[in-house]
Amino acid sequence: MSYWSPAEPRNAHLLVVDDNIDELKLLMEALRDTGYRITLAFDALEGYRRATALRTDLVLLDVRMGATDGFATCRLLKANPATADIPVIFVTASAAPQERLLGLRSGAVDYILKPFDPAEVLARVEIHLALAERRTAGDAAARVERPQLASGTASDESANMDRALVRAVERLVLFDLGTVPSLRELASQVGTHEKRLSRVFKERTGRTVFEFVREARLHEAQRLLAGSAMRIEEIAAAVGFSSAANFATAFREHFDCTPTAFRQVCTADPAAPREPQD
Repeated sequence: MSYWSPAEPRNAHLLVVDDNIDELKLLMEALRDTGYRITLAFDALEGYRRATALRTDLVLLDVRMGATDGFATCRLLKANPATADIPVIFVTASAAPQERLLGLRSGAVDYILKPFDPAEVLARVEIHLALAERRTAGDAAARVERPQLASGTASDESANMDRALVRAVERLVLFDLGTVPSLRELASQVGTHEKRLSRVFKERTGRTVFEFVREARLHEAQRLLAGSAMRIEEIAAAVGFSSAANFATAFREHFDCTPTAFRQVCTADPAAPREPQD
């Protein structure tokens, strides 16, 4: 019987993002003599910028780091196609179960609590590097030694950040249409402020965040009307409308028919004659 074990430590490039110098020293001690290349960042957005510029192989990320937290950084990394495949491991003192779930839902592959066992950190780093390498086995030659890409211009970096912001917000909205965060909360969860988020979203999509949310809710409602037995009141609540009446009004304005009429068309026997619609 053969047993799987992670690959031997290699010259992987790790990004460590943490604003606590004392805790960073502990982590650096754990990583010493492994052969890994280490880059440091001391706040969340600096970590995002370094990850996108350097294309590191793995990110070790704290949660609590001032105005922008590690969750926002992770969401941005996962929303950026250039960094979406980089494994992110949270290494943090934020131990509440809901925080651990939030970290994993943000796209992290693992969550390690401080104070940590150095051997455990190393083992998890090795395992996730090996798993990432296996997932990209078809492009293994390119992954053995990722090229250090030169940083683009300031305008290129800003444009990439804007696109990542938009994708991250869209994912947050679509994750649970029934309880979409407020604009302020959405902005906070992707590491920016309301005015910038509103401007960037409008420039990139041609719609406001509110318009995107409304359209997403209506299209999900359309899918549920056609493919489920849920009552209209249940569908309205599931996609975030305050009442069935508000839902019906919005649905008719957008699709030019009522939810009831739409469902009747979807469930009608194609061979049966249809009565004219008013």
